[in-house]
Amino acid sequence: MKTARVKWVENYKFLAEVPSGHSVALDAAATIGADDSAVHPGELTLVALGGCTAIDVVSILKKMRVEYDSFEVKVEGEPSDDYPKVWTKLHLKYIFKGNNIDENKVKKAIALSEEKYCMVSAMLRKTAELSWELVVEG
Repeated sequence: MKTARVKWVENYKFLAEVPSGHSVALDAAATIGADDSAVHPGELTLVALGGCTAIDVVSILKKMRVEYDSFEVKVEGEPSDDYPKVWTKLHLKYIFKGNNIDENKVKKAIALSEEKYCMVSAMLRKTAELSWELVVEG
């Protein structure tokens, strides 16, 4: 079993330590009296989704020997109106730059990540409608 630790610092600030030993600062929005000095926990869900699928895609494309100059994933999320404010719609935009990128292989890598490998996608799909698009520049 893996364990994360979230330790209160002051006011609404916390320091989270993840099983790999890395840390991330957390805070809440100024609208509730926080300093808004760090990432909000709900925002980390978007980062987790983008990071999970991006790592999968890079891994798969390395095996397929697909080369590119740059790659990023933009994640847009729409929360529910009511509490708990779960994500109801999530859209991922995979942006690749480079010459002669095989779009079919990239699409296959994205589909494999979204449907088979990304644990974050699998969890979020239970409450949210997930969609994605591919943009290849160059």
